[in-house]
Amino acid sequence: MIRPEARAQLMRWREVLVGSAALLTGLWWLAGPGRLLTIPALALLLAGVALIWIGVQRARFRSAGTGPGSVDVDEGQITYFGPLTGGAVALRELRRLTLDGTARPAHWRLEQPGQPALMIPVNADGAEALFDAFATLPGLRTAQMLRALEHPAHDQIVIWQRDIAIPAQGAVH
Repeated sequence: MIRPEARAQLMRWREVLVGSAALLTGLWWLAGPGRLLTIPALALLLAGVALIWIGVQRARFRSAGTGPGSVDVDEGQITYFGPLTGGAVALRELRRLTLDGTARPAHWRLEQPGQPALMIPVNADGAEALFDAFATLPGLRTAQMLRALEHPAHDQIVIWQRDIAIPAQGAVH
């Protein structure tokens, strides 16, 4: 009944649509029967604004998912099953996240010590789950990541890098 392209856009912006409905319902309750629904209306307004904010960020991150391979994120581990390559990276051991615009399509480059870098196409099936996984990285600047993703340069952009503490040298006597 709904064209596939329209359905895809509705799914891409689903959090924004739900947040807008919550926001409008909260406004309607505020304008309604006096002060009876004021507290629930304010809670619904706040929830609607939060959903819209998060939804816009996620919608900017999502792609069509028609690229090669499949991504799975489970309990802090990112796994990529590709037609030619694949691998897994534990988020707690991730050292650097890079957006590689030299590849077509652009790829996420995930690096951890002692392992070859895991390259994941930004449009791989299930790649939208990477947004929540990347959001757990300490100090990640989401706005910078979304800007780089929307306008990929033709080089590699470091999105996030873990601060690696260098152990102090012990005194030798």
